[in-house]
Amino acid sequence: MEHEAVLYESRDAIATITLNRPDRLNAWTGRMNVGYRTALARAAEDQRVRVIVVTGAGRGFCAGADAEALAGHAERGAYDDGLPERAPRPGWGVRPEFDAELTYHLGVDKPIIAMVNGPAAGLGFALMCWCDLRFAAAGARLTSAHGRLGLPAEFGLSWLLPRIVGVTRAADILLSSRIFRAEEGYEMGLFNDVVPPEDLAGRVRDYARELATGVASTSLAVTKRQLYRDLLTADPAASVRDAEATMTTMMGAPEYREGVAALREKRPPRFG
Repeated sequence: MEHEAVLYESRDAIATITLNRPDRLNAWTGRMNVGYRTALARAAEDQRVRVIVVTGAGRGFCAGADAEALAGHAERGAYDDGLPERAPRPGWGVRPEFDAELTYHLGVDKPIIAMVNGPAAGLGFALMCWCDLRFAAAGARLTSAHGRLGLPAEFGLSWLLPRIVGVTRAADILLSSRIFRAEEGYEMGLFNDVVPPEDLAGRVRDYARELATGVASTSLAVTKRQLYRDLLTADPAASVRDAEATMTTMMGAPEYREGVAALREKRPPRFG
């Protein structure tokens, strides 16, 4: 599957979704939204895919909503996501808290890595934040952008960002809408790593491969579910009890037996 605005590639258990409007710094449109959701749904449903990487073509990740789309919103006096009635809904139906624009990433049961190869602004910044893991090219420029357009903090960033970088730093990013670089984001805890641009693809590929081959797919899915479910609750004892019950079930599965065998034989596991 290949949309003009979104490219899809699957190899070695890793699906790569590339926003593909490089001449516009991959500015977001309704068509890109449909293409992205379609690609993400495909990766989520493909049993051969264990890890998903999201990136941008050319020198940018995503510069936010396309300027023409923003002008259209201004003319209408209202927001239009540009989606058809039956647009794909990857990650929906897991929890009602995940059933909204971009929050659906939390419902996809595979790790999603943002490979931020260049500028990320507005919707592109939010998309990056809703991925599970984030790696960036040194020098990449970032901004939430909404304040410069007279808009509220968008796409759940007021809920998500304080949970990633803390309230004080989130307040700075969201209230000022200032531009900052990936290196500062790394210091805040926004990124897992920041590397020279020429090393970014290799760094992400190596990390994704380690997840895809060194960690059981059931463990990836269950751990992601635990992580975001527990962010929505305030009951640590319930988290422990759920983990105990789930552990009992998973100990009867082939992946657990292979993991134990690999540990005893001092070799890498061979998960199917």
